[in-house]
Amino acid sequence: MAIMITEECINCGACEPECPNNAIYEGGAEWRFSDKTKVSGMFAKMDGTMIDGNTPQPPKVMDRYYIVTDKCTECVGFHDEPQCASVCPVDCCVDDPDFREPKDDLMAKKVRMHG
Repeated sequence: MAIMITEECINCGACEPECPNNAIYEGGAEWRFSDKTKVSGMFAKMDGTMIDGNTPQPPKVMDRYYIVTDKCTECVGFHDEPQCASVCPVDCCVDDPDFREPKDDLMAKKVRMHG
């Protein structure tokens, strides 16, 4: 599963630099698959949908930090646990019940973004 940031977020920003996939963005910020990954040009998302990895995508949330589910690997392949959750002072980085992915799929996502 992916990690999500709940409404309890205090916008401290502690989580953002900890993400090895650059999947965490400040509220209102556009995001790209190419941000701090090896993705460039057209990229097939895990669901098979094609997207230009360099094209800015609209923010998911406007008023607090958010996690791009398609980039989140729960730190699989980098760390033993999600780093955002380990540094969050208010415990608002939690499992997203709407996005469940097996560890193998998370590793495949990591490989696709970073080689």
